[in-house]
Amino acid sequence: MEFNKIIAVTGKPGLFQILSQTKTGVIVRSIVDGKRFPITATHNVSLLENIAIYTYEEEVPLAVVLKNMADKEDGKEGISHKESNAKLTAYFSEILPGYDEERVYASNIKKVIQWYNTLAQSDFDFSSLDKVATTEEEEK
Repeated sequence: MEFNKIIAVTGKPGLFQILSQTKTGVIVRSIVDGKRFPITATHNVSLLENIAIYTYEEEVPLAVVLKNMADKEDGKEGISHKESNAKLTAYFSEILPGYDEERVYASNIKKVIQWYNTLAQSDFDFSSLDKVATTEEEEK
């Protein structure tokens, strides 16, 4: 599973892997339950590799944040995204010190932790994120 083929779809829970492209959209497979279905142009889709988290200095790519979480948790699941907002923000400040607390909301933190746990459950190879993170740093 390649990080650049993982998407989040607004209104649909979980993460999805892009399998192929069609004339009207893409065919995806749910990472959670393995079901396949089409995503059309009417869906709002976000590639995980295009998402970044605000810090006070710069925007940090999601790949770097997920890699930091994997290093902290040894590639296993982290804390639940259903914990209290105080616990989640404390945990996230360990993962990404200096994140912009005014622009990164608790709902964003919950989503990132939920995505990490979904990837950890599917045995995603977080070591592949090193390449993604260094490539994005070189492009700056």
